[in-house]
Amino acid sequence: MTTAASPPAVRAATDGARRTRLRGVGLFTVVGWLVAAFLVTIATYPLLRVLLRLFWVDGSLDLSAIGDTLAVRGLASMIADTLVLVVASSTVALAIGALLAWVNERTDARMGIATDALPMMPFLLPPVAGAIGWVLLASPGAGYVNVVARDLLGAVGVEMTTGPFDIYSWYGLVGVMVVYQVPFVFLMVSAGLSSLDSALEEQSRICGAGTWRTLRKVTLPALAPSLGGAVLLMAWQGFAIFSIPAIIGEPAGIETLSVRIVRVLSFTFPPETGVAVGLSAIVVGFVGITWYLQTRLLRSGRFATVGGQSRDRDRIGLGAWRWPVRLLVIGYLIASVVLPIAALALVCLNGFWSPSIDWGSLSLDPVRETVFDTPSTFRALANSLRLGVTGATFGMVAAAIVAVVVTRSRTRFGRFADAAIKMPASISNIVLAVGILLAFAGDPFGLGGTFWILLIGYLALYLPQGSVAADTAASQVAPELAEASLVSGARAGRTFVKIQLPLMVPGLVAGWALLFARMAGDLTASAILSGTRNPVVGFRILDVYQNGSYAEVAALSTVLVAVTATVVTALMIWSRRHATWAGAAVGTGAT
Repeated sequence: MTTAASPPAVRAATDGARRTRLRGVGLFTVVGWLVAAFLVTIATYPLLRVLLRLFWVDGSLDLSAIGDTLAVRGLASMIADTLVLVVASSTVALAIGALLAWVNERTDARMGIATDALPMMPFLLPPVAGAIGWVLLASPGAGYVNVVARDLLGAVGVEMTTGPFDIYSWYGLVGVMVVYQVPFVFLMVSAGLSSLDSALEEQSRICGAGTWRTLRKVTLPALAPSLGGAVLLMAWQGFAIFSIPAIIGEPAGIETLSVRIVRVLSFTFPPETGVAVGLSAIVVGFVGITWYLQTRLLRSGRFATVGGQSRDRDRIGLGAWRWPVRLLVIGYLIASVVLPIAALALVCLNGFWSPSIDWGSLSLDPVRETVFDTPSTFRALANSLRLGVTGATFGMVAAAIVAVVVTRSRTRFGRFADAAIKMPASISNIVLAVGILLAFAGDPFGLGGTFWILLIGYLALYLPQGSVAADTAASQVAPELAEASLVSGARAGRTFVKIQLPLMVPGLVAGWALLFARMAGDLTASAILSGTRNPVVGFRILDVYQNGSYAEVAALSTVLVAVTATVVTALMIWSRRHATWAGAAVGTGAT
């Protein structure tokens, strides 16, 4: 038997429900929407300025750029080469990065800071300097690895004048791209594993499943958000990067979309802006497909989320395989990270590139003279580090707020804001930098050549990567935790600080490290947005590289790697310690 509620009871129940809903709508929610609006503005307004310049000429509509783009010589082969490079490097990097993360987070083969920090070391080296490091190693003639290999082969009677390795080839180009793609996977999967309750894997093993079956049936499906985010980041990186395909691919006869875009903008007079934007539209299409698939994955909910209890993780004992696995990890780290940095350091300390090294003449004098005794270079280094810290901190805080407030709102503006913030990643950095220059350098903002235009440019360029990291971190926090906090009387801001943010820390730290390294070593945007009043390392490296001085590039890169590696390593150690007690703190944080 049921009874109808009286009007006062109905009003009381309605008012209670309204208060419960409005408790989550306050200052924090308003701030979240304002932050989202700001990020959408800096992401879309520069692109609109470029498009207006392209299609609206002298007050009339002009669509000739489409025909000019379709008439580009070798367009089909250029698209094919780009797709082969992105797909091949992403596939190999996904396997290597996920395996490294699993070994580090779930097995007793972990080797502390070595396996924590070294896989992400390529992020600390600007891609142009990293590509040069591999040229120093594997150039057919004077490459250090080739010199050693020819000496060893000569000892057994095999004489060679060049090779045996050639960096200017498909395997050389894909190999270097893999080195720069693996950190995306390692960071995202490591963050996912550190947040994933290991009870799921323990229960699988208790039920009789072996290590590899548990990995295939439990761990990998639970890490779907992290893997999807890593694939999206790799697609953005693969389609947009310029320096590696330009330095290694062009001599091998391999041309990608990113290289052609930069060429028609920076090395053609007058700049062919229409062709550049037309080629970028092709990139938008490919990356848009990847973004759509990643979004569908996050909305499907077919993955594990973080609960409110902390659990000590029992590492899998590899037994007799522990040291072979460690040796493989060490070998990969040496080949991918240590060798190119060592090559740069040798050239840096030697003062010039030569296959014959006089070990007794190595000195720090070239570093001191190039970096610390040159005011403009030292100022550029300081500016880059300041921009990296400021941009990464603001970017990840903003991305976390947007991920919690806007993305989960499931409103049309929320979906639009998410797409708009990520959209710049699918546009050539050069095109976006030109748009930022058009939008903010002149009236009414007047920010040309200042710290602020560089900060806006870096946020627009690299925040999509931080946004993916924040989305992944937020998606692995169970919604029930925030709902329980709101029902208990906590407001949205307190719930974010006490519940959601602590559990998101591993993913946010990974995103911070990524943004800091990319902003501090940025090359493309810096070439357009920086000036004599505000020099940065990327612009300085580009200037030195164009003058053909490998020693100066090596000195700048070595110092930048040393500084950023120290900062990022310290942060990753803190994050690992924080993750051990963050879950336990959640239990008392909502009250």
